[in-house]
Amino acid sequence: MRIPFPPAGPRHSGGRRALLAAPLGLIAVIMVADLATGPDIHLGPLLVVAPALTATFGSARLTAAIGVVAVTAQIILGVLFGRTSTADHQTQTAALFLATAFLVAFRAVHERHQQALDRARWVADVAQKVLLKPLPAQIGPLELASAYVAAEAEAQIGGDLYAAVRARDATRVMIGDCRGKGFTAVGDAALLLGAFRAAAHRFPPLPRLVAHLHNIVYWESQEPADDLAAGEGFVTAAVLEIPDGLPRVRVIDCGHPPPLLVRGGEVVSLEVPDPYLPLGLGTATTEADYEAETFDFPDGDLLLLYTDGVIEARDAHGAFYPLTERLASWGERDPRRLVRRLHEDLLAHAGGSLGDDAALIAIRRKP
Repeated sequence: MRIPFPPAGPRHSGGRRALLAAPLGLIAVIMVADLATGPDIHLGPLLVVAPALTATFGSARLTAAIGVVAVTAQIILGVLFGRTSTADHQTQTAALFLATAFLVAFRAVHERHQQALDRARWVADVAQKVLLKPLPAQIGPLELASAYVAAEAEAQIGGDLYAAVRARDATRVMIGDCRGKGFTAVGDAALLLGAFRAAAHRFPPLPRLVAHLHNIVYWESQEPADDLAAGEGFVTAAVLEIPDGLPRVRVIDCGHPPPLLVRGGEVVSLEVPDPYLPLGLGTATTEADYEAETFDFPDGDLLLLYTDGVIEARDAHGAFYPLTERLASWGERDPRRLVRRLHEDLLAHAGGSLGDDAALIAIRRKP
């Protein structure tokens, strides 16, 4: 099935049409000023400002149209002063024409680049929706919200991942961070997400599920490949199981930052005593190699899962993002509001862009 690109929208909004008055007004002002100063002062060369200004907001076609108006104005001034046959006027007219042609060509190249960039962004958005399916606002007795920020310029997806599935009378959630960036990390994320979604629904014991995920990443890293990073792939991950009828959460942490539990004005880090190796590191494993840790997760508490791109975000002075302090000071209990506020505050702390991908999931057990 082919997915068509979205149709191109109108090239000029009402705001841009209003901006069109600026270059036309400049042409009129320059003509009036040239006529007022007399034949000894030539202001015609200033007409090049009009197409140059248009190129900053208008299309190549609009820039060409304003350029034609500017050249026409230059010719009219020559006729009014009777200097159309002079070398000076002819040179000024030719220079204005060539400058306009250059601006039109520059704008046309810019438009082609912008169209390619728009399509790339659209493809990235589609890929994100396919790979990182938006989490539903509610799964069983749980309310969820999520956010993803890719570090790569112009990208909307990277190596961080998350997913949530229903399995009998429980919800299973995974959040992870693939080693590296770019296509390799995206490929590893796609592999792991597919394996998690396929296996978690069959409701194997949590240790068996994590062993399966580890082996998927491990054997993939052992496949022959031309990539220099082959054999070095791994994923830090936290895999959770939240039963519907018990105020508990079971966690297997594979080298991932521990979840944070927000309870009133207190923030508790759900650290396991001995985290396991990241998925894919070491050798193949079995379910006997893993054991889940159990923590209290009563009604009304809020659980935050995140990747290290959040806590490693730095401000202009090199200070890391104070996630725990922020959560404690806000006291936010609604998952959607918390994720939105945290997303905005994180970008503000980092100056608008992150050095690494970042993912967030907030989970609240409904009272």
